[in-house]
Amino acid sequence: MPTTQPISIDFAKSGGLVAGIVQDDSSGEVLMLGFLNEDSFRHSLATGFVTFWSRSRSTLWMKGETSGNRLRIVSAATDCDSDALLFRVIVEGDGLVCHEGTVSCFTKPIHIERK
Repeated sequence: MPTTQPISIDFAKSGGLVAGIVQDDSSGEVLMLGFLNEDSFRHSLATGFVTFWSRSRSTLWMKGETSGNRLRIVSAATDCDSDALLFRVIVEGDGLVCHEGTVSCFTKPIHIERK
């Protein structure tokens, strides 16, 4: 049963960052994974667009800000431990979320041995 209490995200557990999973609202396809700190989380909620924390550049990074493929938030949820986020989104622009020019960043299958 969903909670009606204010949500508190546990940014402290993993050094100030939480994983942010992005899922297409209409198809359910997982599009990408990024990391958020408290500032990027607040910015995401305030703007309505997913904004990550760039670990390599140490700055806020709104996905699609330059490409036009912004991630408009439809809904957001946290997991049971409050240390990961799921954003259901509508992708603006041409819909290519990955910097490699694909809809999803998850395009490289891994072979699993079945015994």
